[in-house]
Amino acid sequence: MSTALAAVVAGLAGAALGSLANLLADRMPSGASLLERPYRRCPESAGQAVRWYDELPIIGWLTLGRRCRSSGESLPRRDLVVEALTAALAVAVVLARHQTAPRVLGVVLVGVLMPASLIDLDTRKIPNRITGPAAVLAIVLGAVLKPSGLSEQLVAGAAAAGFLFIFALIYPRGLGMGDVKLAGVLGLYLGRSVAVALFAGVISGALLGIGIMARLGVAKGRKTGIPFGPFLALGGVIGIFVGPQIVHWYVHSVSH
Repeated sequence: MSTALAAVVAGLAGAALGSLANLLADRMPSGASLLERPYRRCPESAGQAVRWYDELPIIGWLTLGRRCRSSGESLPRRDLVVEALTAALAVAVVLARHQTAPRVLGVVLVGVLMPASLIDLDTRKIPNRITGPAAVLAIVLGAVLKPSGLSEQLVAGAAAAGFLFIFALIYPRGLGMGDVKLAGVLGLYLGRSVAVALFAGVISGALLGIGIMARLGVAKGRKTGIPFGPFLALGGVIGIFVGPQIVHWYVHSVSH
């Protein structure tokens, strides 16, 4: 498959994953059915059915003119942003990676990180129903696409989860077990590049924490709850794009 065609496929898949992320973030915390229509947050009124093309990722939101066709209520702008961002990241992964395994693992990881971040922002929790299937899928994809790298995936996943577990023990108010499990998922998808992802996530989270304390004061700032999942997601994205290069540079520098 040519790079151009792969980018198109990745963009479509990314838009669909972004739509799924919105659906999961909207329904998973409340336990609502994921299969119930309409999928977009556009309630039906007066028995008028939502049209199938209204639920298409990105296109449906734009053609509706930001309002539900049946009720006239405003559609959440976040839905469009999430779908477009996920699609853009998926295309960027394909353009940045030149082998099938990193491409597929990278696109799927983006699709995992998006709902995990949204739900963590909304509820301060990262559901096992996201991290569990994501971990299994990473192992299956690794075994099928690059069996020789499966051992690295497993070691990186265990190491990343163990590393963050120690932090969670030291600072339980700042980290939860959902963060630990998400770190393990990052390791399963990124391999050794997870070191870059964790470093970037920890540093970005710390910088925001310092900024909040500088603005509100140390005592009040330390009591401000900040979900760590989005920072792990940011680190994961950084790990996808520059992780291998940084790891290669570091290993080369140490060996010489």
